[in-house]
Amino acid sequence: MTTIPVLDARGLPVGRGELATAIADQPIKQHLIHETVIAELAARRSGSHSTLTRGKVRGGGAKPWRQKGTGRARQGSTRAPHWTGGGIVFGPTPRSYGGKVNRKVRQQAFRAAIRAQVERGSAAVLDPTGWENPSTKAAVEYLRQAPEGLQVRPLLIVLGDLGSVEARSFRNVPGVYVLEASELETVDIVAARAILVERAAWERLTGGELAVETVSPAPKAKPAPKKKAPPKPTPVVVEEAEEAPKPKRTRAKKAAPAADEAPAEEPVAEEPGTEEAPAEEPAADEAPAQEPVAEAPEADAPAEDAEPEDGDKA
Repeated sequence: MTTIPVLDARGLPVGRGELATAIADQPIKQHLIHETVIAELAARRSGSHSTLTRGKVRGGGAKPWRQKGTGRARQGSTRAPHWTGGGIVFGPTPRSYGGKVNRKVRQQAFRAAIRAQVERGSAAVLDPTGWENPSTKAAVEYLRQAPEGLQVRPLLIVLGDLGSVEARSFRNVPGVYVLEASELETVDIVAARAILVERAAWERLTGGELAVETVSPAPKAKPAPKKKAPPKPTPVVVEEAEEAPKPKRTRAKKAAPAADEAPAEEPVAEEPGTEEAPAEEPAADEAPAQEPVAEAPEADAPAEDAEPEDGDKA
């Protein structure tokens, strides 16, 4: 017989409960579930859309112009549908989208959806936790200790009272949705990938007391996850700006010699050893030899003090 795990105050599966006969014997009929889900989704539409017909639009009581003699088409109101600001023809009006589904069909679809979750291993019963104060940290630890089937998201938690400590603890966990048992529908069970139902709410939904068989040996709590050291910050490397490539200098090609011009002779490389030895430099303490200065020849100037000769005396 199909059973459902029962979780204790720590979230460990300490027992297994037997399904009620109404749920265990209910065949899973997909077409009934589909019909019920479509009707429930349609019933959730507000249907508050509304438009005004030509009889509800304000204005348009007077005839725009006389019937004949203007050359224009006859008009009776400026609020006709083909006028700007006129009424809407066959527009949507407030209505209810809910359809009728037989009561027995809805019951079978509801039971089939619950049985599908149980057979898939994604359903469990929540025993009273005994939490005194709301704690999201305790709720996260509770779900970490839960079976593997409840580790998927979205997870639906069904409780009897939305103001309870459990409801205020689980509602802040990402991917977890808390719903009151009186508002539970088939579409909610189908949309969730896993469900966790409070024990009192489960007995009220299934219509019978849950018989729990203790599991032996008792399950052990999962070890706390190891905290990973934060990664070391990577050093920021400042990339140097790339220098713009320098323009390449192209040498002008030498013009080819004319046909009548003889090609220039290439310099002949001198053989090693034939180079002239450099002149010896004078020592620092020796003074450089002075070059002889050539004396300028004296000009034949007449002697002023010379006495005139006898022949000149006259």
